[in-house]
Formats: sequence, C-alpha cells, structure tokens
Amino acid sequence: MNLCKFFSSVRNLYWKKKKPSLGKYVIVKPGKVSPRKFVPDHIPKPSYYLTGEPTENIEHPDIKNEQQIQRMRASCRLAANILKKIGENIKVGQTTDEIDISVYETCIQCGAYPSPLNYKHFPKSVCTSVNNVACHGIPDDRPLEDGDIINVDITVFYNGYHGDCSQTFLVGNVDSEGKELVRATEICLNEAIEICKPGQYFRAIGAFIEGRAHQLGFRVVPAFIGHGIGHYFHGPPDIYHFKNSYPGVMEAGMTFTIEPILTQGEELIEILHDNWTAVTYDCARTAQFEHTVLITDSGADILTLPN
Repeated sequence: MNLCKFFSSVRNLYWKKKKPSLGKYVIVKPGKVSPRKFVPDHIPKPSYYLTGEPTENIEHPDIKNEQQIQRMRASCRLAANILKKIGENIKVGQTTDEIDISVYETCIQCGAYPSPLNYKHFPKSVCTSVNNVACHGIPDDRPLEDGDIINVDITVFYNGYHGDCSQTFLVGNVDSEGKELVRATEICLNEAIEICKPGQYFRAIGAFIEGRAHQLGFRVVPAFIGHGIGHYFHGPPDIYHFKNSYPGVMEAGMTFTIEPILTQGEELIEILHDNWTAVTYDCARTAQFEHTVLITDSGADILTLPN
C-alpha cells in the first residue's frame, strides 16, 4: 500500500473523530511548485548558494562586537520590513508562490539574498505554512482561502549577516478558534523575550513558553527550535520551546531567534515527501511567531521590528 495514501487515510479518520472546538478550516495539501529562481551576480551570497550546504562551523554562541551588531540590526530590520509588506498584502485568492515572488523581488531590489533559497536545497525564497502545515511549507500554486491562517517566515542575508523573523497572518474571515491560537502564540513569544537578559539560562525560555502555552490551552510543537544567528544562518545556542536541560547562559552581544510553534492538537508532526513540509499528524492547525533578539547589558532588544 502507498504509505502517503495510508497516512492520509489515517489522518482523515482521526479528523472525523476530532472535537468541533478546533474550529472550521481547510486541511492543506501541497500544490505545484514552480522552478527555482537564481540570484543576480552582484548580490553578495551566503556560503551555501551553489552547493546547498553551509560551510560555517560554529561551535559556541558568539559575542558580537558593535560593528557586527550594527550589521545584524540592518539585516533584521530589512527582514522585518519585508515581512510587514507581505502581511499588508496577503489576501484571499493569492497563491503562496506569489508571496515567494514578492519576497524574492524585494530582496533583490534591496541588494539582499533571500536566505532560505537553496539552504540545504530548499527550493524557494520564503517559507509559507498554512493551517495544518507546522513549518517549512514550500510556496506553491494553491490560492489562499477565506479562513486560512498562514505563517510567513522571512530571512535575508544582507551586508554579510542574516536577519530572521516570522508571523502568522489571518486570511479573510478566520474563526474564533484560529484567532485565539494566533493570539496565544504571539503572547508566548513576546513574554518569553521579556525574561531574556545576561545570566539567564537558555533553557528558561523553553520552560516559560511551554508553561504559558498550557495556560492558554495549547501545546508546543517540540520538533523545531530557535537558533543562534549572525554571518551564519543557524548555529548555537539551540533555543528549545519546551522544558529542557540545554546548558549555558545568555551574555551581552549574543543574537538568537525565538520561534515557538503552538498547536491546537497533538505534538506529533510528519515530514512530507518533499523533505521539507512539516504537517501535524492529526491535521490540527498551528501558528508560529519569530523574532531575532540581541542580549544587551540590561535585557534584550528585538532586532526584527519594522520601521
């Protein structure tokens, strides 16, 4: 028996038994993906541009100097401004491929490289995750429908540094259950940032988010974590969004992402045959929010705020 068809039938059976409190929404299936785009020669590119494999070997969280911090601020601000632009234009009938084209073209106009493009062979310039797609959704020809929720994850490589952020947007008339999921996820991120400061344990972030999510009536999807970021796309520290024992404390000059995914249902996900798209096994909706933060002498600055 075809495994994809088997898993699909299991999900459909599970779905029929679900409680109506999860709301009304469409279970998303991947559509047709258009050919990969290429970045003009004049745009500075990350190490993985040609091979798909990053060459940086970052063993410990790095402490950035003032010049490096300023470059991080510039890349993060650009990512945030692109995300804001995308969010203002999301609408029913728009395809996620059209979102990808907009991100790609804006990056090129600004002299930036869209970081996801060919990172470990990801085929597009942005991740677009709709409804039951938890993370790493590949833009395709599926039109957004009234009532969808969509996470748009933007990362840019600009002036030698990556800036990374994401937000879940409401498409048209979203039901109350979907709105509450999105609201709760944003609360978890924003309140977790407030506890960040020099001397704080990295693991405190996950313990806080998991507890707050449960208070709000949701679970954390544990399969995806935040990460250190700089001239490299991903590096230490690992930022788990659930209770954990990850070692180490925050120091001024560190930059990393916090990016919790909350779900209405169970925590289990599966990766589809494209090796990227992560969907909830029970077809429940998820939401995600992400910021890149800088640890300062007195707390934490959010770098990914738009102008």
